[in-house]
Amino acid sequence: MADVIDYAIHGEEMQLVEIELDPGEGVRAEAGAMMYMGDGIAMQTGTGGGLFSGFKRMLTGEGFFITSFVHEGSGKGHVAFAAPYPGKIVALDLAEHGGEIICQKDAFLCAAAGIDIDIAFSKKLGAGLFGGEGFILQRLSGDGMAFMHAGGTIIRKDLQPGQTLRVDTGALVAMTPSIDYSIKFVGGFTNALFGGEGLFVTTLKGPGTVWLQSLPFSRLADRIAAALPQDRNKG
Repeated sequence: MADVIDYAIHGEEMQLVEIELDPGEGVRAEAGAMMYMGDGIAMQTGTGGGLFSGFKRMLTGEGFFITSFVHEGSGKGHVAFAAPYPGKIVALDLAEHGGEIICQKDAFLCAAAGIDIDIAFSKKLGAGLFGGEGFILQRLSGDGMAFMHAGGTIIRKDLQPGQTLRVDTGALVAMTPSIDYSIKFVGGFTNALFGGEGLFVTTLKGPGTVWLQSLPFSRLADRIAAALPQDRNKG
C-alpha cells in the first residue's frame, strides 16, 4: 500500500507541487527534483529496488539513484518538487487507472512512497533504433499518487477500443498499460525532407487513456539551439 499523501500544485507556467506528509509518510523523486523541505524531513537515497534496478536505470540514461523524503518529525511535514522547464504538473491516482501508468522517462517528477518505479522497454526493435524519446519508458505501479511533468499544455485523450491516434514521438507524456503503441515510418520522401515532424510517429491504439504535451523538451531545446549566435571565429 502506498502512503496516502496530501498535495497542492502552485503556479501557472512554472509549477511546483508541495507534498504534505504525516509522521512516517514519504515521497520518492528523481535526484535533483526537490525544491525545498521543512523540518523533520529526512532524505534517504537508494537505487529504488536493489543494485540491479540502479544499474538498469543508469544503462537506460536515467540516474542511478532514487531519493526518498520521509517525515520523521511530529505534526505535518512539507516537501516541494519543481518542474524543470515551463509546463504543467499533472497528478495521477494510480488506483483510478488500474494500478499502473507508463510514462516518458523525463516526465516522472515524484510519487508517494510505496509506488514502484521501474523501466519499461518498447516492444518493437524499430522503436529503439528510430523512435527517439519513445524507446525508454518508465512503469509506475501501485495504488497511490504520482506526479508527471509536461512541457507547455497537457491534454488528456480517452481512446475507445480500436480508436487510434498518431502523435509526435516526444509529445507522449503517459498512458495506461491497455494502450497498444508502436512507432511507424511516415511514408513519402517529401514528408521525410520537408514535413518538419521527423521520419517516425507514435501510433496509439485504444482502449485506454493517454496524456500529451504541446511542448516536448526536445523541441524546445532544438529551438533554443537554433537561436543561439554562431561562433564566427570558429573554423
